[in-house]
Amino acid sequence: MINEVIKKNGINYGVIIGITSAFVTASIYAIDLNLFVSWWVGLVGIVINLTIAIILLSKTKKELQGVFSFKDAFTTYFIAAVIGVLISTLFNILLFNVIDPAAKDTVSELMIRYTAGIMQKMGAPASVINENIAKMKLNNPFSTIELIKGCAFSIIFCAIFGLILAAFFKSKTTQE
Repeated sequence: MINEVIKKNGINYGVIIGITSAFVTASIYAIDLNLFVSWWVGLVGIVINLTIAIILLSKTKKELQGVFSFKDAFTTYFIAAVIGVLISTLFNILLFNVIDPAAKDTVSELMIRYTAGIMQKMGAPASVINENIAKMKLNNPFSTIELIKGCAFSIIFCAIFGLILAAFFKSKTTQE
C-alpha cells in the first residue's frame, strides 16, 4: 500500500511536470521550430525537470517528518516521472500528428541538417554523413509509434535517474 502523501505528491507533481513539458514544447513550436534542435533548450528542460523533482522530494520528505526510505523516495519520483512523461508524450502525439502534421516534417529536416553539420565539424567522412542522413530520412521520430517508443525509453531513463535521486533524498537514519 502506497502512503497517501507519496501518492498525492507524485500525482500532483507528475501533472505539473507534464503540463510544464507540454508548455515548453508549445512555446518552442509557437516561437521557432529551430529551437527543437538547440542544445541549450534541451539543457533548460533538464534543469526545469530536475528542479521540480528536487522540490517534490524535499516537500514529500518534509511532510513525512524526515522519515523517507529509499523505496518511498524512488516511488514518489517515479510516479511523478511516469505521469509527466505520459502527459508530455500525449501532447507531442496530438501536436505532431493531429494539430500540425507538417511540423514534424520541418523539425525532422532541421534535425537532419543539424546532425549533418555536427558530423562535418567532427570530421566524419562524406560517405558516413550521407549514410546517416539516408537512415534519418527513413525514420519519422514524431510518428505516434516512435513517440510511444520514446516514452518507454524516457520511463526507463527516469527509473535510473530516480534511483540516483532516491539515494540522495532517503533518510540517513533509515536502515534498509
